[in-house]
Amino acid sequence: MGTVVFDLDGTLADTSGDLIAAANACFRAMGAGDMLDPRADAATAFLGGRAMLRLGLDRLGRAADEAEVERQYPTLLAAYGDAIDRHTVLYPGAMAAVAALRNAGFRVAVCTNKPEALARLLMTRLGVLADFGAVVGADTLPVRKPDPETLRECVRRAGGDPGRCLLVGDTETDRETSRAAGVPSVLVTFGPGADSVHALAPEATIGHFDELPGVARRLLA
Repeated sequence: MGTVVFDLDGTLADTSGDLIAAANACFRAMGAGDMLDPRADAATAFLGGRAMLRLGLDRLGRAADEAEVERQYPTLLAAYGDAIDRHTVLYPGAMAAVAALRNAGFRVAVCTNKPEALARLLMTRLGVLADFGAVVGADTLPVRKPDPETLRECVRRAGGDPGRCLLVGDTETDRETSRAAGVPSVLVTFGPGADSVHALAPEATIGHFDELPGVARRLLA
């Protein structure tokens, strides 16, 4: 039937609270206090650790301080790993959709720009690691999304054909990854970036995971 590949942050799970808490730990260590808001800045959280650091530094008047971003990034990862599942929850229907896809003969996998070890740790804590045939993270390969090789290798590791897959995601990075790989993308509209999803012109959008099995059958028929 093909392979359905999922992004993790902002797609399978709402990880924004724990990601922002980790970034704020960096800013507190710098003596600046909490610079990010868990609700208002959730969309930035799903763009990754460096994006959160840049936003906070911009609010401190240090918008171009890439050296500080790189200094703080390992601290952010360490803080995140120490409390990776305190606030994180799977989106409603996510694992029911995964089960339905597997039962219909699809392979399922995760391709994320979170470091692979952290992705596996989070998925283990959430009790879902065994449900996926492969996990490819930001440091699994020499390249990361939107480079299409990350998606292709993820599909190969799941035992599928890279030419018969689709990517379920929530950001422009996911859309560009699928476009570069020449395969369909399905973008979710239930996250904080919903307003911008339709402008990315994906092959499909879903407002709830209940819709995904039918969409996958249509796009990979």
